[in-house]
Order: sequence, then structure tokens, then C-alpha cells
Amino acid sequence: MGLFLTGNDLAESFMIKGVYKLPFQFLGGEVWITTTAISSWIITIIILVFGIVVGSKFKNADEIPTGIQNFIEMAVEALNGMADSILGENRNRFINYIGTIFIFILTCNLSGFLGMRAPTADYGVTFCLGLFTFLIVQFQGIKNHGVGHFTGLFQPIPVLFPINLIGEFANPISISLRLFANLLSGVIMLGLWYGMTPLLAQIAVPAFLHAYLDLFSGAIQTYVFCMLTMVYVNDKL
Repeated sequence: MGLFLTGNDLAESFMIKGVYKLPFQFLGGEVWITTTAISSWIITIIILVFGIVVGSKFKNADEIPTGIQNFIEMAVEALNGMADSILGENRNRFINYIGTIFIFILTCNLSGFLGMRAPTADYGVTFCLGLFTFLIVQFQGIKNHGVGHFTGLFQPIPVLFPINLIGEFANPISISLRLFANLLSGVIMLGLWYGMTPLLAQIAVPAFLHAYLDLFSGAIQTYVFCMLTMVYVNDKL
């Protein structure tokens, strides 16, 4: 299965494939550039180009926004509103991070429309996103509560320490698994459709499936990931 998926590719395998084997080893194992890595690079380039175009547009912004300027301003207002509902007055401290992961995750989730296997259907990607959230949450906890961040694990009674500790580590794992599982299930469902109904897959029904599994589900999972990230961060402020 290559970087860009066709119906036959989806029917053959749901696995991540190696594209190029690097001429060295790491910890005794082979190192490959996979479809996930290449898809992530392409998506990053798309986001950077889009950012440059939008940045140049806003250097000469119109007083009455139209077109892409109007769309971006509406998106920023919606993002600010979402962050304000959870973080309140602390919104501006984290809006850049929330906006960045929102754009990246959403673009990854929608990459199926470009014929790519969504990078977020790879747990290595979603785990890293969850890990970044975990590190930010722990940093804020130590910064704002000091030793209390650790002693709080013994509340309300010391015997609950193991459960509280598991809960701290479960948060990033749960949000990363939720995003991964929902995106992977979409890849599998589309693969099953293409595999079992190769002739019907050429008509409009797959377009509906892509619209639901890539667009609707992808947007919902992006929203859920960002909302949970803000909830975990706000809990340490």
C-alpha cells in the first residue's frame, strides 16, 4: 500500500507500510520512512503554505472581510469562543497550542479526501499528541501548585494514591486512543466496503461514507481532543 490509497489498496491491507528503508539501524532494528511519515510531511507543508498565504492576506486586510479573510476570522472567533468556555481568562496563554493541534489534527483527519491514509490512524502520532498534552498538564500542575501537585494525589485519603496516579497517566492515553481508534475504524470500514463491493465502490455511496467517516467524524474527534486537552489543563490552573 503506497502513500495514496486506491480501492484495491484499502481492500488489501489496513497496515502502515514502509516506503523507504534508511541505510542505518537504531537499537538493532531497521529504520523505515513510512506512509504515516510522508503523509505527515505533506500535511505539514500544506499547513505552512496555507499559513503563509493567510499571513500575506492579513498584512493588507480589508476593513470589511470577504472570502478567505472572512473565513479565517470566523474560525479564529470560534476557536476563541471554544477556548474561553473552558479556560476563561487563561485562554490567551494556551490558544496558540490549542489552535495548532486543532489545525494539525483536523487536516490529518481530512487527508482521506486527498487519497492518503490519515496519520492520526497511526497510534504513534496520536500518542505523541497525547504526550505533549500530558507534559503541558504536568508542567502547569507543578508551576501553579508546587509540591501540592504531588501531594494532591493522596487526596481525599492516602489509600486512593494508586488510583489517582493511574488517572494522571490514563488521561493522555485515553484521548490518544480515542482519536486513534475512531480514525482507524474509518479506514477499516472504507477498506471493507471497497473490498466486499468493488463494483458498488465506484458509485456515489463511498462519497457519503468518506463524508461521514472523514469529514464529520474527523471534525468531531478533533473537537473532542482539543476540548479534553483544555479540560485537563484547566484542572491544573
